[in-house]
Amino acid sequence: MDRIRLAAIAAFAFAALAAQAQPFPQRAVTLVVPFAAGGPVDVVARILAEPMRKSLGQAVVVDNTTGAGGSLGVGRVARAAPDGYTVSIGHWSTHVVNGAVYPLGYDLLKDLEPVAMVGGNPMIVVSKPALPAANLRELVAWVKANQDKVNVGTAGAGSSTHIAGIYFQNEIGAKLAFIPYKGTGPAMQDLIGGQIDMMVDQLSNSLPQVRGGKIKGYAITAKERSPAAPEVPTVDEAGLPGLHIAIWYGLWVPRGTPADVIARLNAAVVSALADGPTRDKLAALGMEIVPRERQSPEALGAHQKAEIEKWWPIIKAAGIKVN
Repeated sequence: MDRIRLAAIAAFAFAALAAQAQPFPQRAVTLVVPFAAGGPVDVVARILAEPMRKSLGQAVVVDNTTGAGGSLGVGRVARAAPDGYTVSIGHWSTHVVNGAVYPLGYDLLKDLEPVAMVGGNPMIVVSKPALPAANLRELVAWVKANQDKVNVGTAGAGSSTHIAGIYFQNEIGAKLAFIPYKGTGPAMQDLIGGQIDMMVDQLSNSLPQVRGGKIKGYAITAKERSPAAPEVPTVDEAGLPGLHIAIWYGLWVPRGTPADVIARLNAAVVSALADGPTRDKLAALGMEIVPRERQSPEALGAHQKAEIEKWWPIIKAAGIKVN
């Protein structure tokens, strides 16, 4: 009996070791989107999922876990098994801003491991069509002269449009009134209708309205002009240098995920970003894919840390909190 028992134990141990020795992945990988289907993060996730599947040899299943500004979906990944099968995709708001505005039950830097940075989408300073300013310098002068009655639209407290609007306010030395909406869509409708004066919005969202003559566009919040809108000057060119803000995207896994698993996931993302049709789909969203050397886990980790150090003091000084 002892001999049989020992043989069974040995067989079980051998099977366990064999399972561990199998290359990752052996089953589907879940890509957790912390927002509803159809939103910007969801669209990016679904664009990446198919080329990542080809690289990994296993399905990449997009799963929408929504709520609390994306913090619930990110928290799900932070608490998941560190085996590479549950991956977080998010952006500047979910992996930087939320740490300053929500009472998170996890640490954005300590409980997650970076996998790869994807790319970014700059913001653009826009106004209602009837506003008299013809360029950014004139807009700043008009806002400062009328700051007691200027209304700035946002997609809600702690949103990218809110933080960007506060950054604009701080940089020009004014005190503005921020009007929260339930999303960028209704805010844009009121901007087009002239019910609010201005916004600092994602380029991909505002550009069609600017080109359609429904709102005015002044400058993008980047150091260089966007390939998606080469006709729009940068804030540096237009007279407000240093007003740089971008909604950048990346992927993370739970802390403790083996280095070889992270390397495998990173290789799948890098391969996807080198794929021509995938690049074209992302470019159509106004996203600028980061250079190859910035697609590494180390580059994403360093960038996220630097962004937290830059934005948390600004956010906390503004007293933005979401319970």
